[in-house]
Amino acid sequence: MLVLVAPGQGAQTPGFLTPWLELPGAADRVAAWSDAIGLDLAHYGTQADADAIRDTAVAQPLLVAAGILSGAALGDILPGAVAGHSVGEITAAAFAGVLDDTAALTLVRKRGLAMADAAAITETGMSALLGGDPEVSTAHLERLGLTAANVNGAGQIVAAGTLEQLAALNEDKPEGVRKVVPLKVAGAFHTHHMAPAVDALAKAAADLAPADPKVTYVSNKDGRTVATGAEVVERLVGQVANPVRWDLCMETFKELGATAIIEVCPGGTLVGLAKRALPGVQTLALKTPDDLDAARALITEHAQA
Repeated sequence: MLVLVAPGQGAQTPGFLTPWLELPGAADRVAAWSDAIGLDLAHYGTQADADAIRDTAVAQPLLVAAGILSGAALGDILPGAVAGHSVGEITAAAFAGVLDDTAALTLVRKRGLAMADAAAITETGMSALLGGDPEVSTAHLERLGLTAANVNGAGQIVAAGTLEQLAALNEDKPEGVRKVVPLKVAGAFHTHHMAPAVDALAKAAADLAPADPKVTYVSNKDGRTVATGAEVVERLVGQVANPVRWDLCMETFKELGATAIIEVCPGGTLVGLAKRALPGVQTLALKTPDDLDAARALITEHAQA
């Protein structure tokens, strides 16, 4: 069984969208999305520097656009399940048919703006912990006033909180943690710091008309599958202030019988986690269109149709 996954914020790099815009029709699609949401996605995906695309209000729609564009380049496929990490959940909702492409881009634009506004209230950030025991690390983070905002599996936890709290973590690492690595994000996402964004996103979601998922949709909240479009959207709204449980998503992939995972552009992070947590499952990351032939071969072998 094939699982199609979409990465979250921090996966973006300068110019990563450039080769994808060379595919037939891609530039026109991106231009239409840009007009719909009032953001020049082509500029940010091809010309903007790392600081410009680190902006939450830019990074989030850029990632969803890249994910939808690269997923469409795979052709008409039927994965066994879809999931996304953090903002990648909106990409996954588009893959599942819960939201059409324009609705997904409109929602993520509002999400990015709302989370950027919430992040501006207090200087906050996120850092990945390399090594250590997850239970020990989580307890240590709580003592420092931090939140385990991403529990990613394969031993990886991401801490989130104020810059002062993260500085304290760097000086006082949990037992067994080798290194604390700051992430390319501009806020303490998936924590109480994002509570103001929940209200703004709920208002934006009220205008949506979600369809029920056409394929199995796995939620970050608890790794459970979600059967209705209304619940998918409800979870998308609340998830901005709740921890991402990618570890539980991967457990669900295993229970569902996953045999292959393809991560859409800008792929790499999630297949890296899968290689450590799901031995025996084939993985492939879409970085450029050069990866499409290998991805299609994997689809032929593992997809339902």
